[in-house]
Order: sequence, then C-alpha cells, then structure tokens
Amino acid sequence: MFNNLNNSRTRRKIAQSLALVALTTPFLAACGSSSNEAAEDTITVAAVPAESSQSLQSDYDNLVKLIAKETGKKVEFQNASDYAAVVEGQRAGKIDIASYGPFSYVIAHDSGVPIEAVASPTNDKEKAPAYTSLAYVKEGSDIKSLKDLKGKKVCFVDPASTSGYLVPTKGLMDEGLKPDTDLEPVMAGGHDASLLTLNDGGCDVAFAHDSMLKTLEKSNQVKPGALKSIWESDPITEDPIALNTDTIAPEDLDKIKKALTEKANKPALVKEGICTSEDDCTLPEEIEWGYLPVTDADFNSIREICETTKADACNAVS
Repeated sequence: MFNNLNNSRTRRKIAQSLALVALTTPFLAACGSSSNEAAEDTITVAAVPAESSQSLQSDYDNLVKLIAKETGKKVEFQNASDYAAVVEGQRAGKIDIASYGPFSYVIAHDSGVPIEAVASPTNDKEKAPAYTSLAYVKEGSDIKSLKDLKGKKVCFVDPASTSGYLVPTKGLMDEGLKPDTDLEPVMAGGHDASLLTLNDGGCDVAFAHDSMLKTLEKSNQVKPGALKSIWESDPITEDPIALNTDTIAPEDLDKIKKALTEKANKPALVKEGICTSEDDCTLPEEIEWGYLPVTDADFNSIREICETTKADACNAVS
C-alpha cells in the first residue's frame, strides 16, 4: 500500500510506481500469463474491498452469475489488493470488468486505459448513484470541524481513494489547511482500517465513505456511538463498473452493458432466477437496490477537484 505522498513525483514516476505495485501483487499473477486466451474464453471481474473482508467474492457472486448468464461465457472474480492493481490490470488486458472508486476510475481512464464506465450502485432506483465522504472523531473529542485539524494525526484511506483522500483534501484546502504540511497524514489502506485506527487511538480524525461506520457497528468492530462525524462532503457519483473495451468482444460489450444497467438490481435478479428473494439477494457493499447507468461525464467533478487540489495522485492523469 501507499504509505506516504511525495510531492516531487512526476507523472512518469507515479505511473511507474503504480505499475510496480500491480506487477508485484499476487492478484495479477493469479490472472494468468495469456491475456489473449483469457479474453477469448473467460471474462475476468475485479474489485478492491472497501474493508478487509474475505467475503468480497461472495458479495459479487450474483453479478458474476448475471454476466455469465447474459454472455454465455465463463466469468471469474479476482480480489484486487489495491486501486493500482485494478488500473494496471485493465491497462495490461488482464481484467475485463472492474469496480472502481470514482477517482481511481478517472486515473485509469485519463491515463489511457481503454475503459468505459457503464453503471454505478444506488440504494434507491429513484435517486442518482451518489455517496459522500465523512470525517470522524472519537466521541468526546475537542475537534469540532476541519479547521481544528492543524497539527493533528489524520487517517486517510489511499492516495487513489475518492472519499478517503481526494475529496477530504479539497475539504481541508477549503478551510485553508495544507494536507502535506499542516497535519500528520496516515494512509490506513482501507475505509475500515481508517475508522478502526481512529477507534484504537492511532489518529485523531479519520476519513471514510458514508456507509463504512454503519458496517463496522453492525459487525461489532466499533461500538455504536463511539465515533461521530464532524464533516460531510457534497455528493459524489458512486463507484463505477468499467468495461475494458479492448478485451471484451463487441457483442459481449453490448450484452454486459444491458445486464448491468437493466438487470443488476434485486427485483430483476429475482426475476432472472439468480436470487430467490430480494431479502436474500446480496450485492456488493450492502447495496439495497442495484445499479443504474452512468457515463464518463458523470465523473467530471472529480477532474475539477484535481484541478483545484493539484493532489499528487492527480498528476497521473494530468
């Protein structure tokens, strides 16, 4: 994982670092050495866990079954170690379908990875796919707002995380703080790790996406009421599923797009016979309804934040 940000990195060095991380992870090794053969016979789906969980594959199982049914192809799921592995895996043609964070999607797309964002999750079919970033402190903390973070130890997720780094960076800059010099950053590596580190006293403030605390409280990893929010961002377009337009056959691209935008929701999955009931129909990150269509333009707000913050990781797409 990334542990520090180096402001002197150039675009080339960031790209090299991303490639090095990806190529040294067991994840990419597991993808196999023959991308052409895999592209013909197997569709590979990859995702990065929002929390350290071995259940990620089962969370995506219904989507995998849907894609397999619609295409008639064998579909394999790969648990990626981090955002860099997904970016470079699709760049290398090892991954056909990937679930990204909004920022990591922009990094991949704008650095030349041949991908198309097609769908993002929502808990309500009447609402556009969106979520927020929140800053948390321990109950009883004297920190009341982002203005109070100067000199504090602050937990972020990953330099390529939207709600765990990029959006918080803009929030801090809006308050006149310089994330690199005015506070002590800690890269926790996951949304759950960020909040758990805070809960254990490893940092004073922690950033995470809006459903992470509920998940940790539900699993009894954090006592209800132990952490509280002091800041919330504007809405962010939800994590996109992106298709590799170079490795997926044109006829399969159309089938997968239709499946993800029309049938990747609990009512439709029950109708397709993939789920027995909506109550027992599992989707990633406890999605309550399903997926709706998105396009690349829905992530222009991320590009605007990059322009404002000049965040180091943004140099990979500038």
